[in-house]
Amino acid sequence: MKAVVYQGPERIEVQEVDDPRIEAPTDVVVRITTTAICGSDLHMYEGRTAAEPGIVFGHENLGVVEEVGQGVTTVRQGDRVVLPFNVACGFCRNCRAKNTAFCLTVNPGAAGGAYGYVGMGPYRGGQAEYLRVPFADFNCVQLPPGEEHENDFAMLADIFATGYHATEMADVNPGESVAVYGAGPVGLMAAYSALIRGAATVFVVDKVANRLRLAESIGAIPIDYSAGDPNEQIQDRNNGRTDKGIDAVGYQATVSEGEEQPALVLNNLVETVRATGALGVVGLYLTSDPGGPDENAREGRLLFDIGKFFEKGLRMGTGQANSKVYSEFLRDLIIAGRAEPSFVVSRELPLREAPDAYARFDRREEGYSKVVLKPSLR
Repeated sequence: MKAVVYQGPERIEVQEVDDPRIEAPTDVVVRITTTAICGSDLHMYEGRTAAEPGIVFGHENLGVVEEVGQGVTTVRQGDRVVLPFNVACGFCRNCRAKNTAFCLTVNPGAAGGAYGYVGMGPYRGGQAEYLRVPFADFNCVQLPPGEEHENDFAMLADIFATGYHATEMADVNPGESVAVYGAGPVGLMAAYSALIRGAATVFVVDKVANRLRLAESIGAIPIDYSAGDPNEQIQDRNNGRTDKGIDAVGYQATVSEGEEQPALVLNNLVETVRATGALGVVGLYLTSDPGGPDENAREGRLLFDIGKFFEKGLRMGTGQANSKVYSEFLRDLIIAGRAEPSFVVSRELPLREAPDAYARFDRREEGYSKVVLKPSLR
């Protein structure tokens, strides 16, 4: 089959690789109909992780079940399913506690697994024609048959669930004011989720004009940090009361001139959010960043303003989203017409155009903010 294969920094190719097969009785094989390129994939693409050549990318996957292992009981051949990016067993202590991003079974020696991502286990990604899904009864989220809401449902695999997880960790409540740093797809999903949860005011901070326009289109207030200090801009608009904050940027945060400051967003949020407020951090932070701006950053140690954080009595939730926990009720919001997360999708392309799409996404070109790949397109 054809698949998107990492070759080294800023180099991927669509290559022929072995077809996946049933390796355990609880596996299924899914024919991929939609798979998305994620900002997290760019970290590997840019060489900012420990990824080695040969990884098949892709953790945002949707498709139709083609083969079913003998031990699978609830999933059938022909079922349309979306696959939360966390590979999880469903029965370990963390899974039973709904911390599926930190499964203790699927990645020996670590907590948590994922499709097609460095350090997250041996699971091939789904930017390909087919994908093996382990523990299929748990990891497959059933969808209505057909093609309706295809791109909406694809967002359940990661970014819609991750954006919602950010609002859960920040404990966003009706009537509150929320500041979201980062207007990439995850930041937009966090802002969208905050509005779904009833937030009165949502600020979205970025400097990319087309992303800020998209934030404004869903009812958020865009803040262009290249035009001035974002904290001051937000304070001027809400009388200094921001209840909750969300980091959807992570360790590659930059000042307006382009200089990297890995703790910039965290420290901005400490300033922005009122005393006793809460932060939800879903922007990626790593223990190893080969391209970090200094020795500490390269080992995941950042200069975080813990004194101010403590002084203000702030709370912070961090970590990858437990996407399985949210996928079913977010699916039902889509079916009911209460959510349409595909507004972030900027382009649909065949699998063969993935190398060009990655390069354009990495350059933040307009029209490439959220690309979905369709293996059936030629």
